[in-house]
Amino acid sequence: MSSTLTSPFDFALHAALEADQPAEARGTSRSDVRLLLSDKAIGAIAHRHFEDLPALVRPGDLLVVNNSATLAAAVPTRQGLRVHFSTTRPDGSWLVELRDRDKPFLGEVPGRVVDLPGRVPLRLERRFGKRLWVTRPPIESVPEYLARYGRPIRYSYVDRDWPVNAYQTAFATVPGSAEMPSAARPFTPEIVTRLVSSGVGIAPITLHTGVASLESDEDPYPEWMEVTEYTARMVNATKASSGRVIAVGTTVVRALESTVVGGKVVAASGHTERIISPENPVQVVDGLLTGFHEPRSTHLSMLEAICDTDLLRDSYTAAIEAGYLWHEFGDVHLIA
Repeated sequence: MSSTLTSPFDFALHAALEADQPAEARGTSRSDVRLLLSDKAIGAIAHRHFEDLPALVRPGDLLVVNNSATLAAAVPTRQGLRVHFSTTRPDGSWLVELRDRDKPFLGEVPGRVVDLPGRVPLRLERRFGKRLWVTRPPIESVPEYLARYGRPIRYSYVDRDWPVNAYQTAFATVPGSAEMPSAARPFTPEIVTRLVSSGVGIAPITLHTGVASLESDEDPYPEWMEVTEYTARMVNATKASSGRVIAVGTTVVRALESTVVGGKVVAASGHTERIISPENPVQVVDGLLTGFHEPRSTHLSMLEAICDTDLLRDSYTAAIEAGYLWHEFGDVHLIA
């Protein structure tokens, strides 16, 4: 394996470490993935399996999950490009990305209009950053349109198209994500039952994830989220009773930490611009279940706000050496 980790978290990811198909196509079920445990209390690393999760958390802990469901957000255009519908904006417009084969399309579009299926002209109003566009789709319901004409976003490391249900988690109930909140993908009803039976709580947030920033190392942009009164009460009660709040995915960290007032989580909804980093640390999240993140990504900076940098670097070295799989269909990492 030629992937090597350098400082700080700048590594070349070998193609053999990129998961190219869902776990159930490689093994027996969604839960058939590996789990790397980074134990913050003792600074140790252990190689486990996702089905061990109920034994790795404690009674009284709370797992907070993202219930956003994945849209079939990729649509072809008559010009030969693809449009990836990313996320809504506070004024009702959308951010979209244009793709040319496997790369973002960074050129100009004649007339700034692309033709979508169903004779829909999509006017690109202006750029947002380097690779996204602001647009106002002339469509009554974007999710309904995507359900008819779209397919799930797929990057070059995935070997074929998979149906949209391959990109949903066990908690997906609120459509809106361009890409799957993939940290929760290995959960099955059986594992959820074991967790609840052992005294572990589960509470939802909603955060609709936009398109990934694999090529450009960009900061996260605003995403729509909601933390309900129920989840706020559950988080605060867990903290008050010395339980741990473990976020299932970086999206959950962003949502929860966006609603902290006076050290407590409050119910809130809207677009969040919160960026978590060592300079902007977490206040309520104690642990994180997540996938393995790309070199130099802002997600790694978020992880440094939760986990000691040396332990995190050792964890990624161990994951590379042991052949853990990256991306949405890959293995997972528990920092707790």
